Amino acid sequence: MQAGQQREGSLRVLFINDTARNGGPGRSLHAILRHLDPQRVHRTVLLPRPGAISDLLSSDGAADEVIFEPRWVENVIEPWSREMARADFGASWPLRVVRAVANSGRMAGALARTIGRARDGRYGLIYCNGTAANLLGGLVAAFARIPALWHVRYTSLPAVAEPLHRRLATAEMVRRIVCVSAAAARVVDDDAAAKTIVINNGVDTDEFAPGGGGPDAAPRLRAELGLDDDAVIFGSHGRVLRRKGYVELVRAACVALGRMSRDERRRCHFVVVGDTPQDFHPDHVDECRHLAAQLGIAHAVSFLGFRTDVKPYLDAWDVAVVPSVYADPLPRAVIESMAFGKPVIAYDAGGVREMLSAAEGMLLPTPGDVGELAGAILRYLRDPALRDRQGRVARQRAVETFGARAHAARIEREILSAGRPADGERRR
Repeated sequence: MQAGQQREGSLRVLFINDTARNGGPGRSLHAILRHLDPQRVHRTVLLPRPGAISDLLSSDGAADEVIFEPRWVENVIEPWSREMARADFGASWPLRVVRAVANSGRMAGALARTIGRARDGRYGLIYCNGTAANLLGGLVAAFARIPALWHVRYTSLPAVAEPLHRRLATAEMVRRIVCVSAAAARVVDDDAAAKTIVINNGVDTDEFAPGGGGPDAAPRLRAELGLDDDAVIFGSHGRVLRRKGYVELVRAACVALGRMSRDERRRCHFVVVGDTPQDFHPDHVDECRHLAAQLGIAHAVSFLGFRTDVKPYLDAWDVAVVPSVYADPLPRAVIESMAFGKPVIAYDAGGVREMLSAAEGMLLPTPGDVGELAGAILRYLRDPALRDRQGRVARQRAVETFGARAHAARIEREILSAGRPADGERRR
């Protein structure tokens, strides 16, 4: 089938993803799209610009069409001719005000163009993926009179957005609200409870699997870092932001290293894969590196930066750490690590408890408590049998509970329930 060609009888769906950058929402959408039945759902994805997500979608044909809306604004103070860079936060106040006003106009234009595109494209559903996508997509649905499905991947909203979010959530055209966790569902008004459902994220457990990083993933990483073969690696991956708890991880590493014997310190190493996106300020990776150096443990903590493919790193380390200190809706890092057969250390915040139990890792009761995290690190370092046992259970649960195919099938049922067939057609 040629790009853009629709299969007869399929429901035309416009999937709106509100950012082009790499991140959990876009990757979760990709995991859904690649497993939807193309005989039933025609997949058009709208993005602000080419980038990591469009590359991912085009790499395996997960979308029937990918279209771009260049007036869609990802950051209110971004320049008009290019994507946001961290240096733009240093622009003068007058320039930032001018950009914010102009970008508001651009966003109004993007809304109008998307309404027209939705009408002209005879879409039967607007699928909104992310905070801004839900708000703007809800408006598109209202003006175009096309049903919408919201995918809620957040646990809080800016105060200024709450009234609009509440009104749209209860509006007629927002037919279904899918929340990634019970924690995320709490941002939805009680008046919309009847159309709200919780469906946890899924992961491709055939790809995210022990050995999926390649036959030499572990020795390659150890060689890259200059570690001995008996090293125990505590790894973490994702966007490196303050709320993700990397300051706490560095401080806990310092406390744990201080309690170790010389041989244990030789064997223990911490690895972080990920970066701070350009539209966040300041660069938190640099802050964490500076903190590690200040604490005298820079030799034991490696920040490797962004990697297109995280699977070789997940495959190579021994214990996963997801140290989010805020109400993280449902971090993919947890289920991706579980799928690789790794025990997971995480704080009991947000939706993490909906993925992780004492059988697959350690759910620390006090978010941000450095002592609790250090204690968990020491226990796993000293107990290889615990690592092995929990890792096997984690893999089994990921396959049974978080498989992407079953997850996509549930989402597909919600899509077909919420959408409507094109004029003159009957959905099969």
